[in-house]
Amino acid sequence: MKEREKVLFLFDPSFESGLEELYERYEVVVVPLRRGDSLPEEHRDATVVVPPFTMPMGKEEIDFFPNVRLIANYAVGYNNIDVAYAHQKGVAVANTPQSVVRPTAELCVALLLSLSRRVSEWDRLLRSQRSSRKGGMMTRMGVDLNGKTLGIIGYGNIGQCVGKILHDGFGMKMLYNKRIRLSADQEEHLDATYATVDEIFKTADVVSLHTPYNADSHHLVNSERLAMMKPTAMLINVARGAVVDEAALVKALQEGTIAGAGLDVFENDDRPLDALYDLDNVVMTPHVGTQTNDARIAMARELANNVVGFLEGDRPVSLVK
Repeated sequence: MKEREKVLFLFDPSFESGLEELYERYEVVVVPLRRGDSLPEEHRDATVVVPPFTMPMGKEEIDFFPNVRLIANYAVGYNNIDVAYAHQKGVAVANTPQSVVRPTAELCVALLLSLSRRVSEWDRLLRSQRSSRKGGMMTRMGVDLNGKTLGIIGYGNIGQCVGKILHDGFGMKMLYNKRIRLSADQEEHLDATYATVDEIFKTADVVSLHTPYNADSHHLVNSERLAMMKPTAMLINVARGAVVDEAALVKALQEGTIAGAGLDVFENDDRPLDALYDLDNVVMTPHVGTQTNDARIAMARELANNVVGFLEGDRPVSLVK
């Protein structure tokens, strides 16, 4: 009898559903690791390793598993994995790009609306004074999004979803930037205009970041680009923290170089710089773009399909090239 493949989760996949097929087909082992924990010696024979997106999978970690054939990332981003080394070792890498699109886009829009209409500020005021008196905030006006210009940097699936919601639902004009420009027909269909990164920073009322994190995008948002922005402009980041020079952003927010920022990700291991906590013109969430029950189940199903498709060859797999 053929020995069952071993699928090793290095975090607790406590989802309502989505992984049933893995448990039916394979030996599924769950060893939740915390920061500083050693990799499990007794499961070095795993064929498939599923790390959390916060866990580095570099040369040492990949070499630890001599039989590994697939690293199945439970996320769309894979900057935690040394993909080049994995491929050099003949190890495939998969991610979950489809199921994260809508929930991340919706959080992006939620951050923008909270910022533009000062929702978080008003909420804090009411809670602190236990009254609906507007007090000194009476003169703090919100911003209508209709007719404003949205600049999307990283116009992939999530960026396009954000663009569609804000263009169709809120009447925003759309600029976009991506590595490979869309065709004229695609631009016309999406009602999107191509612009360089600097053009977007100079002209957009809202700059929304959706670019993958790599050497080229590290500190893409720096003091020079923040200085290009309108003083009324807002920055939204649901991509990766290190796309933004966080210290430069803090300075720009403190000095009024830009009007505000909505952040779901942060540069230093997703720990916000302390100064951000004191700024009223910042709305923050702790990296929760996919933290809905529906999204996590969909991600689990996409992950399971990647594993089964890779091992059985019976369905498409979202492989990282």
